[in-house]
Amino acid sequence: MHVAHLSLTDFRSYASVELGLEPGVTAFVGPNGQGKTNLVEALGYVATHSSHRVASDAPLVRQGAARAIVRCAVQREDRRALIELEINPGRANRARLNRSPMSRARDAVGLLRTVLFAPEDLSLAKGDPAERRRFLDDLLVARAPRFAGVRADYDRVLKQRGALLRTAAQARRGRRSARRQESDTAFAEAGAGDVLSTLEVWDAHLARHGAELLRARLELIEALRPLVAGAYAALAPGSAPATLAYRGTFSTGGDVDEGAEEGEVPGERGSFDTQTLSTDLGKTLEERLRERLLEVRQAELERGVTLVGPHRDDLILGLGDLPARGYASHGESWSFALALRLAAYDLLRADGGDPVLILDDVFAELDSQRRRRLAEIVAPAEQVLITAAVPDDVPPELSGARFDVAEGSVTRVR
Repeated sequence: MHVAHLSLTDFRSYASVELGLEPGVTAFVGPNGQGKTNLVEALGYVATHSSHRVASDAPLVRQGAARAIVRCAVQREDRRALIELEINPGRANRARLNRSPMSRARDAVGLLRTVLFAPEDLSLAKGDPAERRRFLDDLLVARAPRFAGVRADYDRVLKQRGALLRTAAQARRGRRSARRQESDTAFAEAGAGDVLSTLEVWDAHLARHGAELLRARLELIEALRPLVAGAYAALAPGSAPATLAYRGTFSTGGDVDEGAEEGEVPGERGSFDTQTLSTDLGKTLEERLRERLLEVRQAELERGVTLVGPHRDDLILGLGDLPARGYASHGESWSFALALRLAAYDLLRADGGDPVLILDDVFAELDSQRRRRLAEIVAPAEQVLITAAVPDDVPPELSGARFDVAEGSVTRVR
């Protein structure tokens, strides 16, 4: 698979740009702030419908424009597909395939597959659990686009359930205030039965969608584990071996960490990994989630947040017997982040067809040894797109086509 043509309209800094691309290595070279990353960000957005730089769509639209349009022609063997995305901040995005409208924009996910390396990837090793959850879920969607719907369904249920819990928590605080003032508390139990019955409905939905997401994550980690270990060993020979484990929030009998806020992972009490899961007492993931939600119900009603589910879990990265986060050096953290991306590339490739490899200003962050090793690993890919501030940042192992990017223009160097 490779991108044969990229067209942007009102995307980021570009009013309009048309680029013909070829298999092999292509480098976009120019000073920082000139728009190199904008080009590869657009391709990443086509692949995942999200940006590796920002959380919302609004910054993707050129200032003063109402929408942005990204078109790319994707060549796979003897077939070519034209994918068009219309980005509408605050409104539903739209997608077209070969000029025909698609019923939902997310149906275009997976038509282009990319693996993108960027300086932001350091957060995979050093950052919050949300970064690692996103890595897993984006890879799930890249391998099986139907998981875009699973994620959307889970997020919808989580939002609705969270709104109900916040309402219940506010009502409880109001009742306590009324009791302190010795006011009439006849309303104390009013509506409580309705809240609990409604919560049980959302519990069932959360457990069903959450279990599907959890099961897929666990299977993905089993597939990634040897690939990450191999890639890390190639990038950092002689270092302690790289390991992966999954820490969840729904192991029955565990305590809720009262200091954790929504989106953070509670402490190790009540955690599990794939090894402990394999010795479980025969309960399904959905049953375990339902049980755990009942266990923490009072805490959830007090705090007004959902304390259990895949939105609070973490992918634990280890080096030997130690967690990478907090113990790995800067170089080791970089190597682990790169190993995760390389493992994702190998997994997608094994599924059928090379994904497009994107290296966004990565080589400037690496020492000469890691730069050379990474270049040797990715050189055989069908298509590699690189951004660099100066030509010398591109390793000689990755020589190929070059575009100079300056002041909003993109020029092919002959």
